[in-house]
Amino acid sequence: MNTPTNPPTPSPASPDKTPAGSIITLDEVRDAAATVGERIHRTPVLTCRTLDLMSGRELYLKCENFQKGGSFKIRGASNAIWKLPEDQARRGVVTHSSGNHAQALSIAARQRSIPAYIVMPSNAPRVKRAAAESHGSNIQTCEPTQAAREAAAAELLAETGGVLIPSYDHPHIVAGQGTIALELIEQVEHLDAIIAPVGGGGMLAGVALAAKALNPNLRIFGAEPVGADDAARSLACGERITEQQPQTIADGLKMTLGIHTWPPIREHVDAIFTVTDQQIIDAMQLIWQRVKIIVEPSASVGVAAAMSDALAEYDDVKRIAVVLSGGNVDLDRLPWIAADTAGL
Repeated sequence: MNTPTNPPTPSPASPDKTPAGSIITLDEVRDAAATVGERIHRTPVLTCRTLDLMSGRELYLKCENFQKGGSFKIRGASNAIWKLPEDQARRGVVTHSSGNHAQALSIAARQRSIPAYIVMPSNAPRVKRAAAESHGSNIQTCEPTQAAREAAAAELLAETGGVLIPSYDHPHIVAGQGTIALELIEQVEHLDAIIAPVGGGGMLAGVALAAKALNPNLRIFGAEPVGADDAARSLACGERITEQQPQTIADGLKMTLGIHTWPPIREHVDAIFTVTDQQIIDAMQLIWQRVKIIVEPSASVGVAAAMSDALAEYDDVKRIAVVLSGGNVDLDRLPWIAADTAGL
């Protein structure tokens, strides 16, 4: 496990060259970077020779599992909360989330000293619920359906007068997640591509927008589970698909694309690769064993894609940054242990 030898260099000041068709601009991503500032971590990039040899490419792992709250979500949550006018902020914020956004919003709300009201489905990972509670949020449990989550959040909004901060489908969220690309392009020289996981699309949209604005030749790829492949199908047909019944171990990638995340993905993402749950588990275990860091299933889809034959047609893509989106995993329910137990 190594860090790249080239030191980060600041990006020169330049005008906003946001690609046509985007509803969120590069300037907004840069403004988000200034807003979140020292409120978040500048996460490291790691390399692993074993992964390079297995994939046949140079992989640069952007470790958002080392981020505050254990995932990239704090970038968007912090940007959204600190963009609120004071009169709105003091009423508090409301969201529904299966875990990582809940924890991120809890941290950001605590930093601004405002209340956070969060709806979590009953099947949310225990470690993620416990983390959100530890930051002082008011947690309400609901049935594990999108309709139940939205209904419970609507009730909280009516009761508290708070402001809804969605987990991904919000311009300030997308801009905040796009700060990942700003850091990556400073941290690793001469990248050919970035692979990012995609669920609701907040991260992929922000990364694609910012990266393409800074370097139009950079390839942007999404990665998602076969059992939750609405983004791949949407990109293939050119229309946002909103109906699916996700079945995947990657609990953070079960959402469908949003109205704010779909346009940047449609315009700026070169391809979206799908991987099976077994490929996700294998990649997760490989990262644990070889890179010696903890990642969750959703964070492993990019490495799973890089290890597959998905990139076979991209012979010129040699240096790839892969975003490891988070590391919030229940250590008592590791997927390879569950698989071994099932085979006994």
